[in-house]
Amino acid sequence: MDEYSRFVDWDKMDVTAQSQDTKELTCTDFHELKQLARQGYWAKNHSLRAKVYHKLISNIPCRTVTPDANVYRDIVMKIIGKRNSSSLPLPEFVDNSLIPTYCLNAEGVGAIRKIILCIANQFPDISFCPALPSVIALLLHYSKDEAECFEQVCRILACNDPSKRLIDQTFLAFESSCMTFGDLVNKYCQAAHKLMVAVSEDVLEVYSDWQRWLFGELPMAYIARVFDVFLVEGYKVLYRVALALLKFFHKVRAGQPMESDSIQQDIRAFVRDIAKSVSPERLLEKAFAIRLFSRKEIQLLQMANEKALQQKGITVKQKSCLLMFQQNVHLAVHAENFKSEIVSVKEMRDIWSWIPERFALCQPLLLFTTLEHGCSLSRFYSHSEGHEPTLLLIKTTAKEVCGAYLSTDWSERRRGGNKLSFFGTGECFVFRLQPELERYEWVIIKHPELASTGSETENHAQPASSTLSSSSIPSDRLSPFLAARHFNLPSKTASMFMAGSSECIIVGGGDGQALYLDADLNHGRTSHCNTFNNQPLCSESFQISVLEVWGFRD
Repeated sequence: MDEYSRFVDWDKMDVTAQSQDTKELTCTDFHELKQLARQGYWAKNHSLRAKVYHKLISNIPCRTVTPDANVYRDIVMKIIGKRNSSSLPLPEFVDNSLIPTYCLNAEGVGAIRKIILCIANQFPDISFCPALPSVIALLLHYSKDEAECFEQVCRILACNDPSKRLIDQTFLAFESSCMTFGDLVNKYCQAAHKLMVAVSEDVLEVYSDWQRWLFGELPMAYIARVFDVFLVEGYKVLYRVALALLKFFHKVRAGQPMESDSIQQDIRAFVRDIAKSVSPERLLEKAFAIRLFSRKEIQLLQMANEKALQQKGITVKQKSCLLMFQQNVHLAVHAENFKSEIVSVKEMRDIWSWIPERFALCQPLLLFTTLEHGCSLSRFYSHSEGHEPTLLLIKTTAKEVCGAYLSTDWSERRRGGNKLSFFGTGECFVFRLQPELERYEWVIIKHPELASTGSETENHAQPASSTLSSSSIPSDRLSPFLAARHFNLPSKTASMFMAGSSECIIVGGGDGQALYLDADLNHGRTSHCNTFNNQPLCSESFQISVLEVWGFRD
């Protein structure tokens, strides 16, 4: 066996990882390295993988003073002494975390705790890091000794490149990553998300398990392949693989009864036994087939979620904070405080499951209703302005119910003066509740001639094919799914989902769906492209029975 076998129990190790054929890695080009990692170039050679890990981790930009192997040798006896490491309590930042042993022998299993305790000594600023035991256990398979493993983990923790996020080390970072994952599931795994909403009272609690799926439940052969790519491409890979796991779970378990009383436990069991249904290659293939947001966009979404948590005072893992957090997120639509003439509490909770996680922290607040404020577009604007985001609900005289989640303040319409002004972001969407529940992804309104003169607003009634189209985002700028002004970005990053003037409102929906409302708020029209064979939002022309606008209250 090679020099990196000290902590490995080869009876447990995948036989394909024991190849000793002479392979070297000489490339330094990022794109070539990325392809090799995805293809598993070093996955079948234990010694080569160890050398690649050492090379990749050595190249991580770190703090000037980062603990190394010599530090470990100096402190381990002072911290551990002659005591059995298994009897020592773990630091709070990994307390209750799953500690996988993978294919480690007894010496390797004992080394995990020793390294965790030494890291706690050297990194007092770490407050929450549930992935750490798994990372240590994995790297022990490819380390000559404990000190080398300690040094590699320290370099990962001490990375100071702001563009290269690696491991969450605070509760705020971890919880916002869970919210971000929930947002991504909502957008990219809608069928799975629908299942989660149906079988779980606490959807975010299910999604808060996402790192455990990777750093705890995944078998060794799988997490090692994920880690190969993670060291090259960074944090985004983790989101990709977790989304792929959820997609496979839904595909394999769809229509089957739950195996336990908890969807959380079912997903964990599925991930543990994933070898029964999905190979590592197929898992990665699925992960990289997802057309995910760019790294920059995910960072912006993470920042927005962190800000929302900070505003709620949720920055540390304390029972009181967690209780408040769970109540805010999962009981936001309180039955005793909620009253709508259009939707029930259950239907509002269904809508709440679609909105971005950072706003799911808030409670619904009725801003405008035609039953109380009358059918006036000017009053609609006056009651809606100053609130961002808002929720538009419409009930027609034919008992159809539809609506839209609108991410941007309606006051933005004034930027165009008297012209029809376009604004909004890609987080907007339209939906239908009756006769059937359906959410439509967003598209950009493309009707620039409407903005040229105010008199041309009469042209709005033309078919959807001329007003709406699915749009890809230019590669040289951010995809406009977040409000540009939230992050001091150029205004050109804003999309065109909403349009408003003194004469009408247009809300562009997904899959060719759009709502057009007249100034008197009595009549409306929809436009629909059959590109995706979706059911229309509601009747092509309809009369409004009730219209409500809801805001989001802390």
